Formats: sequence, structure tokens, C-alpha cells
Amino acid sequence: MAQPSQRSGGYAKGRAKRQEIIEAATVVFGELGYTKTSMIEIAERCSLSRAGLAHHFPTKESVLSAVLAWRDTVDTQRFRSEGVPEPDGLAILRAVVELAAENAKVPGLVGMYSCLAAEAASPSHPAHDYFVRRYDMVEQGIRDALEDVRRSGGLRPEVEPARAAISIVALMDGLQVYWLLRGRQVDMAAHLRSATSSMLTVEL
Repeated sequence: MAQPSQRSGGYAKGRAKRQEIIEAATVVFGELGYTKTSMIEIAERCSLSRAGLAHHFPTKESVLSAVLAWRDTVDTQRFRSEGVPEPDGLAILRAVVELAAENAKVPGLVGMYSCLAAEAASPSHPAHDYFVRRYDMVEQGIRDALEDVRRSGGLRPEVEPARAAISIVALMDGLQVYWLLRGRQVDMAAHLRSATSSMLTVEL
């Protein structure tokens, strides 16, 4: 019978391998998109057989789900690291800009997200519902932040929070694609800060 320490070691190795697969799949999805990516391609990137990959993830859709969950975890951790202690609108807008700066450090995640988001516009794509929910959540969060800033007198009178939130979300994603196409030479955070600041009467 395996000792507890042996079982723990096995679990740790299994978790490490799953994470390796998730990170490799993130890169492949970013390069090829979900549709053109095969399980064999993912397996080869991890030095696994197709059967070995299936031990951890039985289907390509299960790999996709794990990749998207990891993306959410990474974003949440980075957003919290910016230190938004309470739901203060201006602090949230600052954290969104800082998140754009942090994204420049993870081109693999940015590439994967941009590619999958475009593919997922099709209702038949397995990530379609995920991206619809994600965009709804992000848009609502930014709208709430802008509403909070308006209540404190920090929003220009002509700025309507619902429309402005859509503009900020669209700019964030558009900048990521432009950044990728321009060889990562675009300062995403600076452009996002400038556009957001133009909506405010206070310093961002």
C-alpha cells in the first residue's frame, strides 16, 4: 500500500503535469486557434502520447475549459495584486490600466485570448458562452466603476457610463490584437490610460 508521502508526491506530479499541459495548450491555441489545434499537437508539446494526454484531459474541450479557467485565475490574482481594497470606482479603473500593463508580460495568454475570442463569436464554438459571460462581467464592472466615479463628481458630464464601458472594453481587446500585430511595440497601458483619463475630471 502506498504511503501518504508517496501518494502526495504522485498528486503533486500529476498537478504539475496538468499545469504544463494547460500552459502548452495556451500557446498552441494562441498560434493555431481552437479549431485547428489537435490533441496530438498538444500532446507533442508536452512530450506525451495521445493516450498520456487523455489521462489528464480526455477531450480538447476539457483542455479548453482548463485553459480558460487558468486565464481567469491569473487575471483575478493580478487584479487583486493591484490592491483594490474596496469597490472604489477610480481605484478599479486604475487597476484595469495596470492589468493592461501586466498583460504585456504574458504574450502567450494574450495571443490565446485574442484568437479564441474571435473564434468564439460563432454560437457553435465551445467557448462562445464563456466569452459572452466574460464580456458581460467585464463591461458591467467597468460601468459600475464609472458610475461610482460619476457620483463622486469625477466623470465628465458628457460621458455616459454604459457607452463608455463598452468603449473601454473594446479598446482593451483591440489594443491586444494591435500589440500582437505590431511586434509587441505598442504601450497598451499608456493608450488605455489616455483614453480613460479623457473621460475623467480627476487624475487617474
